[in-house]
Amino acid sequence: MALRSALLLLLVWVGVALRESCLGASSHSLKYFSTAISDPSQGLPHFVIMGLVDGQVFVHYDSNSRRMEPRVSWMEKVGKEKPQYWDRNTKLSYSNEEAFRRRLETLRLRYNQSEGFHTLQTMCGCELQADGNKGGFMQHGYNGRTFITFDKETLTWVAPVPQAQITQRKWDADPAQNQYSKAYLEKECIEWLEKYLSYGKETLLRTV
Repeated sequence: MALRSALLLLLVWVGVALRESCLGASSHSLKYFSTAISDPSQGLPHFVIMGLVDGQVFVHYDSNSRRMEPRVSWMEKVGKEKPQYWDRNTKLSYSNEEAFRRRLETLRLRYNQSEGFHTLQTMCGCELQADGNKGGFMQHGYNGRTFITFDKETLTWVAPVPQAQITQRKWDADPAQNQYSKAYLEKECIEWLEKYLSYGKETLLRTV
């Protein structure tokens, strides 16, 4: 049951990414989906990261392999041009895995829930329109529901549930980190999106 629930949640979130990527053929997007579960079973990893460019999974990390790995052939170019790319992103993903593990336990206690099956998910990414307009988002979910979202225009976090207000106050107390998140969504993410589009242009930029 836990396995099916976790897979369903992951598919729903990825399905949103795939659907949104088809909304406009003239736009391109880079999105990362991270999922942690409190009760791994039947071989399901405790933590998974998937990166998608235009709805195509291009990188993958999980707590079983503990390696960030390519999922498309064109990503092999990255390793040749940037030898440190895979090690750097593996270390970053492992750090995220440890952070997610702690946050998941914190949220379980904050919601006053018993041990068992719980999920923590994060979606973040950016979009580049044909007219040059750029968009970006960062959102965290707990047990399949939105927990907290980042408003990059006001540089603040929005807490739709009472349990998220503690997190909101803590994160908003660090304006430098919020400024970094905005810069990542509007600049760094876009720069990487353009790099990935150049690496995979034979398939990603192909006109259907």
